Amino acid sequence: MNRSTINLQIISVAILMLASCSNRDTRQIVHGDAAEQVYVPPGEYDEFYAFLSGGYSGQVTVYGIPSGRMFKEIPVFSQYPENGYGYSEETKPMFNTSYGFVPWDDSHHIELSQQNGEFDGRWLFVNGNNTPRIARVDLTTFETVEILEIPDVAGLHCAPFITENSEYLVSGTRFSVPIPQKDVPIESFKENFKGLINYVSVDPEHGHMELAFQIEMPGFNYDLARNGKGPSHGWSFLTSYNSEQAHTLLEVNASQMDKDLMAIINWKKAEECLAAGKFTERTTSYYHNLHDEASGIVKSTELTTTKILDPKECPDLVYFIPVPKSPHGADVDPTGEYLVGNGKLSADMSVYSFSKMMKAIEEKNFDGEFDGIPIISYEAGLHGIVQKPGLGPLHTEFDGRGNAYTTFFISSEVVKWNVETKEILDRHPVYYSPGHLTIPGGETRKPNGKYLLAMNKITKDRFLPTGPEMMHSAQLFDISGDKMKMLLDFPTKSEPHYAQIIAADMVMPNSKKFYPIEENTHPHVTLGEGNSRVERDGDEVHVYMTAMRSHLAPDNIEGLKVGDKVFFHVTNMEQDWDMPHGFAMQGARNAELLVMPGQTRTLLWEPQKVSVFAFYCTDFCSALHQEMSGYARVSAQGSDVPLKWGLNEELRESQQAANAFYDQAKTNAGK
Repeated sequence: MNRSTINLQIISVAILMLASCSNRDTRQIVHGDAAEQVYVPPGEYDEFYAFLSGGYSGQVTVYGIPSGRMFKEIPVFSQYPENGYGYSEETKPMFNTSYGFVPWDDSHHIELSQQNGEFDGRWLFVNGNNTPRIARVDLTTFETVEILEIPDVAGLHCAPFITENSEYLVSGTRFSVPIPQKDVPIESFKENFKGLINYVSVDPEHGHMELAFQIEMPGFNYDLARNGKGPSHGWSFLTSYNSEQAHTLLEVNASQMDKDLMAIINWKKAEECLAAGKFTERTTSYYHNLHDEASGIVKSTELTTTKILDPKECPDLVYFIPVPKSPHGADVDPTGEYLVGNGKLSADMSVYSFSKMMKAIEEKNFDGEFDGIPIISYEAGLHGIVQKPGLGPLHTEFDGRGNAYTTFFISSEVVKWNVETKEILDRHPVYYSPGHLTIPGGETRKPNGKYLLAMNKITKDRFLPTGPEMMHSAQLFDISGDKMKMLLDFPTKSEPHYAQIIAADMVMPNSKKFYPIEENTHPHVTLGEGNSRVERDGDEVHVYMTAMRSHLAPDNIEGLKVGDKVFFHVTNMEQDWDMPHGFAMQGARNAELLVMPGQTRTLLWEPQKVSVFAFYCTDFCSALHQEMSGYARVSAQGSDVPLKWGLNEELRESQQAANAFYDQAKTNAGK
């Protein structure tokens, strides 16, 4: 029986299982005390934060565990009208890339920063798959503060996997391409297409990212990665598929060989080669976009060179080892000794031993090479095989008690097994087709083996229907005992690929409550209502506005003209937690602003017609919130209507009073 026939049989089994989903009675699956275990009383807090990637939304969502309550959607790679992210003048540069302004992406995997192999609660990193990028979220503000483009790769699915002291974020290209890009026939794939594995360094104090180096690799599809810990610290493990280097109908042509290859990279050796000058510089283009907290402004910088390492010029840098067909990651256990290599088209799971692989390298126990890269003998590096655990093994994490938990996409279950003995200990159905799972700290040296969250790809019949598209299903398990117990089934925003869970007390104490107004260095900040004003410079008009309970200043503006570019610089004067103010202009074609206490944000408005337009605060802030509004009068282009603004009728009706107010405002502003 050939590989294609086996694949078709597996797919047929999956279809039959999914067709029977609606006939399953799940009432006996959830245990009687489940509601009590997930209930968080009013005014009390969840024990954990769960961060879920947002898939094709390009965002990150934050949930409480065990309650399953959604707390926040963090805008990362996509514009977000709710708060003006990517629409305000300060945050637009976050979407600059070598392709131009790209306000969307497909986020798959997230990584929390680590120290000594444990989460430290400082930063969250997430990948952009479509336009290759890595973003950093500051966990004191839950805001995206940095995005770094990764050049010369296509599809950054394999990202951004972190080393145990946050030295590097490791990523690999999903789709190999010509490097540098050039006009070549696609059928010349084997001759002209290459992959890159990328190492982004992380500044230990500020978290700032920098592309340290790239490794040129054979033209495979690099899928997921993990970095070593403890004895395996200094090594990275990246699975790949399409070792056939096919370029069409991959479901058949990339499944011809019995096994694919896992790349094993010695990044400490890479550092040695860099120091010895064994690299080449490549001219390219990519962008680094960094948020300045004091001003709130994103600075965008184009970078033009990268450092490339060639494994042929740096011996002992890269090795391969065979891995079951169509793998989805190499998961490293808490000891750093064992690696799980799952092949989605394999009925078994391979467990590797790091020490055995190192011994095989030392003894040169190789089964040939690929493009000059040695291939370690599969048997020499193997700890053992988990026999027939389920169908479609996908992702494994660990509980810190010697046990592993693996999702099975086709047989729709989570299976618990012992890493040392490879014995199956328990299995539990999920609904339906799980992709990734997460355990608090489950990829670190010290997991908290209390809960497991399975993220399922198919939701039909789980919740009230919402048309053809539904939220996805996350299912929470208690794994503190010998047997897994399902506790909760809650919807997640589509489509979470991966998640990480961290103890709330690692993040909550550092949460910022407001931005100190005296530290605001925005060039258009309005420090006090007495400094509010309107200034014209040709066809540009700058409105210096303050917002506080319960009015905007100025609240009436005249003398604007069709064709003007009107910049509303809104400063939130509040210095109180949870007191943002919004700003929306009637007919604006971008978005509103949501301005945090002490922050300044800018909305660009270009009036298109003669009218009197209303503007107002969008965030309900007080009993007089409805009164927090104003008007902007727009006259014809070339009209001689004078520029006036204010908070009272005197300024609206008297140009002399308006001029006096303007002069005083300039004096107060130090102009």
